[in-house]
Amino acid sequence: MRLFLILIFTASLGFLPTASADTAASIVSAASGTHRSADNIKRNEWRHPVETLTFFGLSDDMTVVEIWPGGRGWYTEVLAPVLRENGKLYAANYDGSTGREYFTRNAKAFRNKLAEQPGIYDRVVITALMPPASTEPAPKGSADMVLSFRSLHNWIRDGIDGQMLKAIHEVLKPGGVLGLVAHRGNPEMVGVEWARKGYVSQAEAIRIATAAGFDFVGSSEINANSNDTKDYPDGVWTLPPSFRLGETDKDKYQAIGESDRMTLKFVKAP
Repeated sequence: MRLFLILIFTASLGFLPTASADTAASIVSAASGTHRSADNIKRNEWRHPVETLTFFGLSDDMTVVEIWPGGRGWYTEVLAPVLRENGKLYAANYDGSTGREYFTRNAKAFRNKLAEQPGIYDRVVITALMPPASTEPAPKGSADMVLSFRSLHNWIRDGIDGQMLKAIHEVLKPGGVLGLVAHRGNPEMVGVEWARKGYVSQAEAIRIATAAGFDFVGSSEINANSNDTKDYPDGVWTLPPSFRLGETDKDKYQAIGESDRMTLKFVKAP
């Protein structure tokens, strides 16, 4: 019922998803599949993978590039089964060029995760996107869709947002879709200092993407959370699932839930 209502909502805005009924059913199955941990399935409540991927227009025969799946590959768990038979999934993760232990450790963890379940992940192509060393996450002009989840603030913080979006633009086919989910800041939350807290204003996210040559199609409130006050000691990581303050006020932050997120759809002009 929830998915049906979202389809009606997005259609009323002129953004009717192109996902077929079969693809939507595959997304539902993958999101609750036995290959996923109970904890990851539980987080569907906050991340809404079915509704999000349907809004972006995912089809099971697409070539898709997922940017920075990290060490856990939360969305890879959903994308890989959906695309395994008829499509193609590139997982463009970190490389070792920065020397940061976090990137090296999580790139290794991701590879190990995929190797543990070859029946799900054996056809995922692991690449890298880490400017300036790695700038071709898949062959240029080959992707129908590129997806990024909760990484935009990192790009802004490190001053690579322009390079990342340029590489994404180049890898997409004309008419290809960029689906972007990011922690949504208040209108004044612009620039590196706010990005270090995890937040980016929606207007700024749209400005950055359109400056890179994308056309803004529209947004959805699928991943919105009006309880997120965005004024925490450790930024967005004060909230679940990170709980960086440990047990301090944990019940309060648990009640707020995961961050308020913008869900933005762009296309590369045909």
